[in-house]
Parts: sequence; C-alpha cells; structure tokens
Amino acid sequence: MKTALDISTSGLVAQRQRLNAISSNLANMSTTRNEAGEIEAYQPRYVVFQADAELATAAGGQGVSVSEVVTSDVEPLLKYQPSHPDANTEGYVAYPNINMTMEFVDALEATRAYEANIGVIEVTKDLAQQTLQIVA
Repeated sequence: MKTALDISTSGLVAQRQRLNAISSNLANMSTTRNEAGEIEAYQPRYVVFQADAELATAAGGQGVSVSEVVTSDVEPLLKYQPSHPDANTEGYVAYPNINMTMEFVDALEATRAYEANIGVIEVTKDLAQQTLQIVA
C-alpha cells in the first residue's frame, strides 16, 4: 500500500508543477518585458513528465516525475499599437503567443488528474483501515 501512496503522491507533485506553469502562462499573457525590464515577450513554459523508475513496482506500476520545464520558442504575436511604450520602430508590440483556451483545457486536465490521485490515496487509506480492523 505504501507503493500506491508513493505513486499517487508523485502524480500530485507533478500535476501541481504543471498547474503552476499553466497559471504562470495565463498570468503573463500580456507581459511584454522580461524580469530585467528589457522589452521581450514572455515565453510560455510547459512541464515534461517522465516515468519514475525509482517507484517501479513488481506489478509494473510506476510513478511520475517532472523531467524538465521547457520554455517554448514560439514566435510572439505582433499587434499594431504605435502608442504603446514597448512598440518597435514599426509600431508593433510583441505579446506572448499563449492560447488561453488551450491553457484552460490543460488546467482542467491537470486538475482532474490531481483529483484522481487524491481519490486513489483515499481508497488506499480506506483499504489500510479495513485491513487493520480485520487484524484487530
């Protein structure tokens, strides 16, 4: 049962990191400057998962871990706004190329996966409690 808890916990941690990346992308949809204050559109970040071999079980189950958080190299969206302080010499402002609909769908999927892992943890706890009642 400990392995089932470990696998579900690894899923919770991975999905939390995915949700953090998604929320960062949504929060920076109109960010036109980097952390140093230089004009540069925010680049969206995406989490890459990998099977966690350390949590492999005899039955073939594996946990998950985050192998990396990649920064997208997609070109920014250019919008013609000549009065914007971050406009280039042609009057275009570079905005992050983030699809809000896709980000919301990804957030919904990550939330459902998170909830599923919590469900597995709850069932595992119930089974452990019932096992202890049988033994006692």
